[in-house]
Amino acid sequence: MTLYAQNLSLAGRLDAVTAELRPGEVTAICGPNGAGKSSLLSSLAGLLAPTSGSVLLGGAPLADMPAQNRARAIGYLPQVPELAWDVTVETLVSLGRLPWRDAPAPETQRAIDQALAALDLADLRRRPVSKLSGGERARALMARVLATQPRWLLADEPLANLDLAHGAALARHFRRCAGEGAGVVLVLHDLATAMNHADRVLVLSSGRLVADGPPAQALAETVIEEVWRVRARWLGEQGAHALAIG
Repeated sequence: MTLYAQNLSLAGRLDAVTAELRPGEVTAICGPNGAGKSSLLSSLAGLLAPTSGSVLLGGAPLADMPAQNRARAIGYLPQVPELAWDVTVETLVSLGRLPWRDAPAPETQRAIDQALAALDLADLRRRPVSKLSGGERARALMARVLATQPRWLLADEPLANLDLAHGAALARHFRRCAGEGAGVVLVLHDLATAMNHADRVLVLSSGRLVADGPPAQALAETVIEEVWRVRARWLGEQGAHALAIG
């Protein structure tokens, strides 16, 4: 079930962006600050109404889908999630099952346990969120999204607050989700992470889509110089690239 942005415009933020996102792939959205990355991701999640254009899921307008169906299909993690209550980690993660409130209890608990395990949170399940470190909290919020078991995972800078080990583990988990048929779309500032872990990269600049393709193509040194205004060169080999600036 493809996720399709059709001539998507949002006043002052997006300018006629068209992209067909495919399940089974990890797609990275990259670009400088203010390029429109978060706006595009929010629009794909159905949370921002475009000025013009539309978002289609499986060929049908996302805006016309019942809210519960959309919540089951698309899991979304914003860049700065808000928490209204100081609940335990397990309770927070269980909120991801709200779209499936009619599911059998064993199925719900299994999904919660799998999400906790995927983010290395099983030992913290009883801890209040207020007692978590910044990285632990980020993992708990991501686990809430995973617990929904959506067909599409949309996450805005999901690796930003994680240490090396947990960041690498989450990147591998995204890869597994794609391997199982889910679509994964990540906003990433770290171009090396996009180069090493994405199947496809969309590059935005001033709200326009300026590159779309395999990482080596979309993040070519010439594109980086044009969009980010820095000279850079890639070091290393496929899957283990590093970016040298200057």
